[in-house]
Amino acid sequence: MFIPKRVFFEQAALDYPLGQQLYARFKSDGVPISKIGSHNRVTGIPGKTPREAYLEAKRTLVVGVRRTLQFSPCKPSAHYQLPLSTSCTGQCQYCYLNTTMGKKPYVRVYVNIDEILQQAEKYINKRAPETTVFEGAATSDPIPVEPYTGSLARAVEFFGRQPLARFRFVTKFTEVDTLLNARHNGHTRFRFSINTDHIIKTYEQGTPVAQARLSAARRVAEAGYPLGFLIAPIFCYQGWQNDYQDLIQFMARELPPTLSTDIIFELITHRFTASAKKRILEVFPDTTLPMEEDERKFKFGQFGYGKYVYAKETVEEIRTFFYSELSNCFPAAKIEYLV
Repeated sequence: MFIPKRVFFEQAALDYPLGQQLYARFKSDGVPISKIGSHNRVTGIPGKTPREAYLEAKRTLVVGVRRTLQFSPCKPSAHYQLPLSTSCTGQCQYCYLNTTMGKKPYVRVYVNIDEILQQAEKYINKRAPETTVFEGAATSDPIPVEPYTGSLARAVEFFGRQPLARFRFVTKFTEVDTLLNARHNGHTRFRFSINTDHIIKTYEQGTPVAQARLSAARRVAEAGYPLGFLIAPIFCYQGWQNDYQDLIQFMARELPPTLSTDIIFELITHRFTASAKKRILEVFPDTTLPMEEDERKFKFGQFGYGKYVYAKETVEEIRTFFYSELSNCFPAAKIEYLV
């Protein structure tokens, strides 16, 4: 369980019941607390080097009020992002949040959950009678902070009551017990990010191993949630086909056929931006991430910035391999996309 080293409270967060509850809890637990004027301007996180600042930020929780209630789009997985939290307690070297969160990617939660869900309802009504899909983990992993906020369970039950909406989120973490009894009504797809043992050990510091994630996924499926997996990021390295084949076969053994009739897969190949590379090398100077620009193809992403991706021929090799292996082991599953 995530235990913050320090907590900052935006003053306005204490006007909300959840803010008051969190303040009382952390004060009782003896966690150092500071008050700030805005959750967007946080000073007081230590760190003399980029790596120290990064690690200290990962141990910092900021409690704030989400004022921007215009939800961002979330292609290709959903229509809109649902902003319940920001950042993540994991220390994955390749994470795109290395680009967007700055030098101190502190973990942030929002206490005005009612206002956020009310805004979601407006989007749902605006798109009716079409079904609107919301992504709850576009800029975060919400599971590590869920034992404190309960916001994810609130969202799951909210969408469980919405005939014209669906909810989805993804996690690398395994603290799922508080969500197993939520009244989801099959409207929330609970997804897990998974990778080979080699990738998790080498690049996903601070996260559970694959076996623990699959054990949590099994409990989630047994609770009736539609299930999903992100195999991401997919790396091409010496022996990658054997490693990913072992992973897919292991998943098939861990998830009995009776639990695998409503599973989706999302496949995301490794990519990086120039700014992310610079930041990654500051925080992880000894990284072995494959980030040689001349070995990649440059393309522009949906938000207008350029990124380095695998060449078309490599992507097609990845596509052929994964579609074949997944269809063999999970014939009833759907592959939503590969990017």
